[in-house]
Amino acid sequence: MPPQEPTEELRALAHPLRLRLLSLLTNQPMSAAEAARELGESQANLSYHLRRLHAAGLLELVEEVSVRGGQAKRYRHDPQSGSKVAPSTVEEHQLMVSALAAELRRRTAQRALAARSATTDAELWVDPAVWAEALARAGELGVLLHDAAQRPHAPGAVRVSATMVLFQLHEETAK
Repeated sequence: MPPQEPTEELRALAHPLRLRLLSLLTNQPMSAAEAARELGESQANLSYHLRRLHAAGLLELVEEVSVRGGQAKRYRHDPQSGSKVAPSTVEEHQLMVSALAAELRRRTAQRALAARSATTDAELWVDPAVWAEALARAGELGVLLHDAAQRPHAPGAVRVSATMVLFQLHEETAK
């Protein structure tokens, strides 16, 4: 059976600049020009990526404003739209995690080493009730951070990175 093509939503996430855009636009609407200034990219490039994310349903068009005789579209990312991106194959999961890993490597180069942080990595066995609680808490943490998102460089705000990938593994076969 040939591998299944990734969904449009998943393909939209496979570009590292689009992941940065989703983070930037979490609860903060911006136009392509505003996002371009913040990310140091061209307006034309960001306009293209914003259209791809919007077409995939990962951005919502919040408003259109008149700018020098034209119309600027301002988009916002609703983190709940991520539920549209549900990898259904191992290959789709690997594609998504590859994009996340590339973005995490980029962010790590900007890490404030003296600042507090938390890191965990585990492959272990736990009671199903503990696993369900861990998933619920991770979801709550994601909501907390996304709901608290502020405009870039907002007075008193700190720039942070958060990446979580939690999943259940297949049971190993006895050797």
